[in-house]
Amino acid sequence: MGITIRFIGAFRNISDKNKITLKLEEGAPLREAIKKTVEEVPKLKRVLIDPELEDPRPNTLILVNGKEISVLNGLETMLSEGDEVVFIPVVHGG
Repeated sequence: MGITIRFIGAFRNISDKNKITLKLEEGAPLREAIKKTVEEVPKLKRVLIDPELEDPRPNTLILVNGKEISVLNGLETMLSEGDEVVFIPVVHGG
């Protein structure tokens, strides 16, 4: 199946891309799409994945078809043909 990964803000600048298309097995979880994304665009790993938690959520707002993954099934959200995943960087300050 094909899904679209869109990059917003700093992720777009780092990847030098607005979006990529990934081929995954039907019903693959979001976690697999994230893994494949950093394989396709290795520069994203250091900014997308928290090294201690090995999880993208502290650094990134992730939407699947316009819905934040916390209202879906988190990283286990199952993806379908034509889905769109959007990565939006979270800016921390103090």
